[in-house]
Amino acid sequence: MKEITINDFSQYLFWDVDISDFDFEKHKSFFIQRVLEYGRMKDWELLKKFYGMEAIKNAALNARSLDAVTLSYLSAIFKIDKTQFRCYKNRQLYPTLWNS
Repeated sequence: MKEITINDFSQYLFWDVDISDFDFEKHKSFFIQRVLEYGRMKDWELLKKFYGMEAIKNAALNARSLDAVTLSYLSAIFKIDKTQFRCYKNRQLYPTLWNS
């Protein structure tokens, strides 16, 4: 089986990243969050193969921000209440004018 590299993911996800020296372990949380919020289904499948569901769950639970759709999706697939996610708690602490 072919080794998964950053080039296998949608290139638009990392337009602002120097992929020549990207470290998957050092930047794991950033990488997972970027794929979760902006990736396509192909990227999601690659992410699951590369990191596994437990690492994705841990990164998602500790992410400072996730959009509402991504949060709902992750809450459903991991069967974890939204209130357990760090991003949900942060959103409650710092509501924006148009969401309050």
